[in-house]
Amino acid sequence: MADLGLFIGALVVVYLVPGPDMVLILQTGATGGRGPAIATAAGLALARAAHVTLAALGLAALLTTSPMTFEVVRFAGATYLIWLGIQILRARSLLPEATATQTPSRAHSCGSCFYQGLLTNILNPKALLFCSVLLPQFVHAGPESMAGQFLLLGVILVSVGLAFDLVYASAGFVLGRWIARRPLVQTLQRWVFATMLIGFGLRLALSPRPF
Repeated sequence: MADLGLFIGALVVVYLVPGPDMVLILQTGATGGRGPAIATAAGLALARAAHVTLAALGLAALLTTSPMTFEVVRFAGATYLIWLGIQILRARSLLPEATATQTPSRAHSCGSCFYQGLLTNILNPKALLFCSVLLPQFVHAGPESMAGQFLLLGVILVSVGLAFDLVYASAGFVLGRWIARRPLVQTLQRWVFATMLIGFGLRLALSPRPF
């Protein structure tokens, strides 16, 4: 696959662009620490793997041929992003309290964060369409099997995304430690991340269909 470097470069550009996935991981890392942020990254990775699988099976074409299906998935994703943003705004404090009983709650938090990451990405129809449009451009007829090429590209897509997400998780954790003793910055961070998530949700709901 001679275009493998170009494919990875395209992924790097995409994962560097701010989006709901990045904001969610930064917010989780800042407020919950590395563990919940990594759980969120795992949820995002599973969602991307699901999108790659759906694109390989051709189910992504359903979104292009069925406007109603696309609209249902899009508004479900937009509603979820807006709900996450509102939950952040309603929180009295986003900083975890260090208590002796923190272990069970942290385990529950990690599970919740995993599903947040999963739902944030899997309910975004544009993520599925991205996979269905990008991957076939780098699959070529030749001695290598088409399925093998698709599998390799899918593994790379998920792996590169996970690598970026782990970096964002650490960055969020460092951000959280920095704002821990700065109440005004905590408030600003809460409003900025909440507004961004709500904005991404509104943009998803109001944007025209890409086909």
